[in-house]
Amino acid sequence: MSFAEIFLIGVGLAMDAFAVSVTNGMCRSGKAPVIALSGGICFGLFQGIMPTLGYALGSTFSQYIERYDHVIALLLLGYIGGKMIFDVIKGGESASGGGKLKLSELLLQGVATSIDALAVGVSFAAMMPWSKMAASAGIIAGTTFIIAFAGALIGKRFGSILNDKAQLAGGLILIGIGVKIFVEHTFFS
Repeated sequence: MSFAEIFLIGVGLAMDAFAVSVTNGMCRSGKAPVIALSGGICFGLFQGIMPTLGYALGSTFSQYIERYDHVIALLLLGYIGGKMIFDVIKGGESASGGGKLKLSELLLQGVATSIDALAVGVSFAAMMPWSKMAASAGIIAGTTFIIAFAGALIGKRFGSILNDKAQLAGGLILIGIGVKIFVEHTFFS
């Protein structure tokens, strides 16, 4: 595989992380560079680690990973998005009233958005040697970092315009991403 092909795979894998980063930027209080940097690092690391882990697992566990990855993503993103919506409805933390992004939430988001990268790593095991895989994981991680970083900055810009509606929209977006992943893997794989 060429650099361009790996880069495009990285862009494709980063799209869920981008959407979640936009949501984090819209809904979370704090300085935009801190939110963008923490999200970029988290999503980039998970997108780099997961294909490496998938490569190491090889085809031995691929059927189990592919069988349940979409359910795990739906549950994790549904939980986070549902909690955001519930907080808005009950009058809890909102984007303008605090809403700091917790490390545990960020890590859950990182796992949920990078499960597809695990399956990509399994497919890489049949296509390339370890040295090429390590470079590919680095390209995917770097691409995701940049895209997630930009997404958080974009979300922060629009989140300040939307105020409290941003958290409700963000929760719906996260649930929508989980449903999208579930539907794609259940009906179109």
